[in-house]
Amino acid sequence: MAGIDVYMVRHGQTYFNLLRRFQGFSDAPLTDAGIQDGHKAGQRLAKIHFDGAYSSDLTRAIHTARYALSENQAQSPVEPTTLPNFREENFGSFEGRDSQVTLTDLNARVPKTYNAYADMVADLGMPVVMDIFHDADPYHLAESYQEFVNRIEAGFKDLKSRHQDGDKVLLVSHGTTIRAIADYFGHPEMAAHPVHNGAVMYLRLKDDGADILAFNDITTVFD
Repeated sequence: MAGIDVYMVRHGQTYFNLLRRFQGFSDAPLTDAGIQDGHKAGQRLAKIHFDGAYSSDLTRAIHTARYALSENQAQSPVEPTTLPNFREENFGSFEGRDSQVTLTDLNARVPKTYNAYADMVADLGMPVVMDIFHDADPYHLAESYQEFVNRIEAGFKDLKSRHQDGDKVLLVSHGTTIRAIADYFGHPEMAAHPVHNGAVMYLRLKDDGADILAFNDITTVFD
C-alpha cells in the first residue's frame, strides 16, 4: 500500500502561545505573526493538490487552515472540514495558566525540577507527562495518555475511511498532538522537540501504522 499522505500543520501563533500559557481545549485568537504562520505554511504547500483538507474544530486551527488553503495553487478545497479528534491535548484545569507556574506546582510529582514543558517531555516521555497532568488535575478534566490515544486512533480511522490509497490531505492540528502522534508512531525522539507554529509533519498513513517523512519542518517547499 502506497498510503495516504498527510501533511499535518501546527496552527499559527496565538496569544496564549505568546504569553506562554497552556492552551489545550481552550482557545485564543491568532496573533498577526500567527496569521503569517498560516500563509507561510500554505505557500510551502501551494503546489500540492489536496484531496481533502481538515482541521481540528478549535478556531486557531480552522483559521490557520483557511489561511494555508488561500495560498494553494492546485485546485484544493478552499474550506477545511473539522475533525474534533485532532484537537490539542486537554490540559483540564491547567489551561490558561502560566506554564512556568504550572510546572512549579507539579514539582512534587516529578523526579526533578523542570523549567519548561519541553524539558519534561524530553526527559520523561509524552505518555508519562500526559498522565502526570491527568493525575494532578483536581477537576479530573485533563486527558490521560490512553484517552488521548483512543481519540487519535478514532481520528485516523475516520480519515482513512474518507480517502483512498495515493490521496493527499492537509490536516491542521496542534503542537502537543503532533508530538504525541510522532511518539505513537514510534518516534519518541521527535516528540521530545517542541513543534514550531506553522511547521509541517509529513506522514504516510498505512494500514499498519505510518511512516514519518518530515517532522517540525519550516523550510521545505513540498510538491
